[in-house]
Amino acid sequence: MTFLNSKNILLVHPLGYRKEAAGKDISRIASIIPPIGLAGIAAYLEKRGIAASIIDCYARPDSDSLIRGYLESEKPAFLGFSCTTSTFLDGVRTAKLAKSILPDIKVIFGGAHVSALKERILKDFPVIDFTVIGEGEETLAELMENNGENISSVPGIIYREKEDEIRFTGRRSAGLDLDTLPFPSYEKLEGFPSAYKALLFSYPKAPSSSCITSRGCPYACSYCDRSVFGRSFRYNSAEYMYEHVSYLNERFGVKHITFYDDQFTFKRERIVDFTRMMISRGRKISFNCVARAEHIDYELLLMLKEAGCWMISLGIETGDENLLARHRQNANLSMLSEKIHLIKKAGIRTKGLFMIGLPGETEEGIRKSMEYLFSNPIDELNVAKFTPFPGSPIYEKIHEMGEFNEDWELMDCMNFLFIPEGMTKERLEELFKLFYRKHFMRPEILLGYMSMIWRSTDSWKRVMQNLPDFLKFAKSNKRLGN
Repeated sequence: MTFLNSKNILLVHPLGYRKEAAGKDISRIASIIPPIGLAGIAAYLEKRGIAASIIDCYARPDSDSLIRGYLESEKPAFLGFSCTTSTFLDGVRTAKLAKSILPDIKVIFGGAHVSALKERILKDFPVIDFTVIGEGEETLAELMENNGENISSVPGIIYREKEDEIRFTGRRSAGLDLDTLPFPSYEKLEGFPSAYKALLFSYPKAPSSSCITSRGCPYACSYCDRSVFGRSFRYNSAEYMYEHVSYLNERFGVKHITFYDDQFTFKRERIVDFTRMMISRGRKISFNCVARAEHIDYELLLMLKEAGCWMISLGIETGDENLLARHRQNANLSMLSEKIHLIKKAGIRTKGLFMIGLPGETEEGIRKSMEYLFSNPIDELNVAKFTPFPGSPIYEKIHEMGEFNEDWELMDCMNFLFIPEGMTKERLEELFKLFYRKHFMRPEILLGYMSMIWRSTDSWKRVMQNLPDFLKFAKSNKRLGN
């Protein structure tokens, strides 16, 4: 019997596609985002006296050999995965690999996918020993401190009891105070920050990183998974945010940060305080954020601009107001347009986040979305292919609304797996391509990208280095190269 180190865990960020195709994945070429959640968990575990290492399969497509080498040399007692729906099955594959090397290793899965599907995961995937439901830091630490035994009193765990009975210990009653958490262990991400790349043309200078300064969202859009944090909203203080940004800048030389909070400006006073600190203390670093139109105003936008805000992303979803009202609160496209113009007036770039293929979608609605895009000063565009994720309100009844092929590996918002009634996959694909083509062929957009030669020089370098792959994607609309 091999002795395993009960105070050691390997954390893995799995791929969402075939590992042999990773080198030609267009989304990976365009952007590699550090797994901040895993880095945060690693930092918390280290604080509790538990050794944690990270292998990020996105940054290292040769990860199988790295995982094998780590398991053979360090012999950790635990292997942890944080998974989305599209990465889950690759995590399962990797877990099977690990158990072939260390049969007694305990496999733990966390993340949105397993939090949404709960007991179903252990029932269908016997290679998994535990799942962590909801917020992971305390639960994982307590699970490891008990060596995976006598854990019935540890909330947030699904596990097997004798005779394969599956038991859920229930959710934790309260979330962590986020200001008590250490900064994520960025140093455990091999090659950080240069191994990671912000989305093309979304930053002025490299290297870049990302931050998450809040958890949860108070809204209940039909398409959003809230299985991890629910509808609560907790956030770091402005002082913690500023110290975090300073840490990334001073220790790692990071020059640009993308804040991936669902609702960055929801608590206006903390963002006001944060911008004041950035301005008064002379911290020269640019950043992007995601905001909801209801929670921005011109005074705040001017402060964000002076503090270094480069771009704000807004969830528009669709230009069909009747369709929008079916899926989110406050479906007011006129108000949204007004806020887009204010962002432009403040001198900040705007990114419009759209979605095609929502239940109730029509060709007329998609054309309304195009008209809305073209009538507003939107600089960047992202069009997602609607995907009904487990944990979203719409998931339970999605089969009543159209045709749904629930192929987890393809559930990455880059494939039309749900086809609304009255539409076809072929027509959705045609309109998707038309949406992007019309956007990028507009003179003002082309001029904007030409200006990036000096505004975001690093982005153009990356485009030229991978030009054949980008041209191939533009022609085929297929994410993975062959």
